[in-house]
Amino acid sequence: MHSEKIITAGKKISEAKKALVMIHGRGGSAADILSLAGHLEVKDFALLAPQAANNSWYPLSFLARPADNEPWLSSALAVIGNTVASIEQNGITKENIYFLGFSQGACLTLEYVTRNAAKYAGVVAFTGGLIGDKIYPENYKGDFAQTPVFIGSSNPDPHVPIERVYASTNILQQMNAAVTEKIYNNMGHTINQDEIENANRLVFHS
Repeated sequence: MHSEKIITAGKKISEAKKALVMIHGRGGSAADILSLAGHLEVKDFALLAPQAANNSWYPLSFLARPADNEPWLSSALAVIGNTVASIEQNGITKENIYFLGFSQGACLTLEYVTRNAAKYAGVVAFTGGLIGDKIYPENYKGDFAQTPVFIGSSNPDPHVPIERVYASTNILQQMNAAVTEKIYNNMGHTINQDEIENANRLVFHS
């Protein structure tokens, strides 16, 4: 299970008007994902990166049955929820909260925001999709109210099938998110410069 260990960077949350929640991938760390902020237009943001226990949010593939990734999956979603709650307690509203994740962190990011859809400032998912052996539409509720979302992924990717990326985009669009999806041929399991530029242009520009 996950403790509430959160690494922070950027502006102090008490002084910032915007916050970015950054979710690392399997085998990664909060410090790793925070280092990505140097490439993003987030200089006035409070940056918050929760740290997963043993560097993994849940043990199996995101394509496993959700029940088979419990209790870790629910615990991980709760960590993000508590992070958002602490940001709001500091006076930053959902409309000024951004989310970013890579790989396992991108899956978790998409799962959290789609289960709790609202008008957020923006969402960036570098290689990820909604979680489960199939899509469970009954888990997803709310209205994104045209929240800008950028989803980038490779075709093929060793962990994230392209079909799940497409299906996830469709669900978010049905829930009124303004999704930009970009698929890169044979990119590998990484983040490329074009994705960074799209994230800055589409999500962080405001």
